[in-house]
Amino acid sequence: MKWLAFLMVLFVTPAFAAGVDEAVLPDAAQEDAARDIMKDLRCLVCQNQSIEESDADMAADLRIVVRERVAAGDDHQDVMDYMVARYGDWILMRPPVNERTWLLWGMPVLLVLLGLLAAGLLMRRHLTERTADAPLSADEQAALDTLLAEDKDQ
Repeated sequence: MKWLAFLMVLFVTPAFAAGVDEAVLPDAAQEDAARDIMKDLRCLVCQNQSIEESDADMAADLRIVVRERVAAGDDHQDVMDYMVARYGDWILMRPPVNERTWLLWGMPVLLVLLGLLAAGLLMRRHLTERTADAPLSADEQAALDTLLAEDKDQ
């Protein structure tokens, strides 16, 4: 019996932990528009989730703001502009490419190029070390002289 109670607490309790928005817009088209906008906005607490997916209190507050703006007649771009004006480009799940985000967008390319350069330099150093002229030992020199003498005789 204790195991049954433990299993119920283990598996049933997390189902009640998810945050649910009770205040949805009465117009289904507006609610769909609000949900589309929520997918494009980053949760400021979670940082890798959209505000639609996040259970953070801040995300719930932002969902309310989005719904209020959509209910007031703002379109997708108006709501996005409003949020960027308040929170900056950080709130966008896909930040725009501009002078403030060039480093963000260019860093992967820069890191790959630096990695290729480092790999090329290491390979070049390794190859030059292997092909450097090392003096022949006395036995190697004698064997080489023998081969060269045989080659001249033929």
